[in-house]
Amino acid sequence: MTRKRSVFEIKGPDAEHFLQGLVTNDVSHLDQGLVYAAILTPQGKYLADFFLSRRGDSILLDVESELAQTLVPRLTMYKLRAQVDIVESALFVHRGLGEAPEDAMTDPRLPELGWRAYRETEQSDDTTDWDALRVAHCVPETGIELTGDSYILESGFERLNGVDFRKGCYVGQEVTARMKHKTELRKGLSVVSVTGPAETGTEITSGGKAVGTLLTRSGDSAIAYLRFDRAGPDMEAGTAKVSWTK
Repeated sequence: MTRKRSVFEIKGPDAEHFLQGLVTNDVSHLDQGLVYAAILTPQGKYLADFFLSRRGDSILLDVESELAQTLVPRLTMYKLRAQVDIVESALFVHRGLGEAPEDAMTDPRLPELGWRAYRETEQSDDTTDWDALRVAHCVPETGIELTGDSYILESGFERLNGVDFRKGCYVGQEVTARMKHKTELRKGLSVVSVTGPAETGTEITSGGKAVGTLLTRSGDSAIAYLRFDRAGPDMEAGTAKVSWTK
C-alpha cells in the first residue's frame, strides 16, 4: 500500500538552525542528499518521521499526509521568533527502484529502498510492492509500526540512518541517548515467519504469555513488535504459527 505524501517548504534565514534543534538527525548533512529524521515528544516518543532535502533556498519536508496535520502545527509552535516560514508545496513525491533518475536522490534509510524525487506532476507509473520491500528489510511505516507509543531506537532508526548521536540537542534527545548508552533494548521490531491466517494487530503469544504484536505482513513474513526475552521459534498469533530467529 502506498500512503499519500505531502511536501512542505521550510524557508527563511533560520530554517536550518530551527530544524537542527528539533529533529533526530543532523540537518547539516542536507548538502549530501536526503536526510531521514523524526521529531519526538519531550519524553522521547515518536511524533512523526519525514525526509528533508535542500531545494534552492528552501528545505523540503516530505511527510505522510495524515501526519502533516499534526506535524506542521507542532513545528509552528516551536518557531517562536525564528525567521522561518512553513508553506505547503505543489510538488509530488516520486519513488522507484533501480538506477536513480538525474533529479532523484537515494533513499537514505537503505539502498534497497531505491530513490525519491520531487516533481510537479503526480506519479502514475509505480507498481512496486513497497510493503513487501518494507517487510523484507524491517522498515517501519507510520500508523502501523510507528505510533505515539514508539521509541525510535526500538523501531530501528539507528540502522535506518534516522538518528545522529553526535549532533547537538533536540527534543527528546536525553531519553534517546539514555536508551542508546545505558540500556540494552528488550523490545523492538523484527521480521518473523508466519504460517496461517493472522491480521495486523494480532497479539503474539508463547506458552500463554504475551510476546508482542503482528504488524505489516507480506506473504509468509511479517514485521512484529517483540519482547526479545520471550520471543522464539514457537509462537502463535491467533491460529497462525509464528517463528523468530535472533
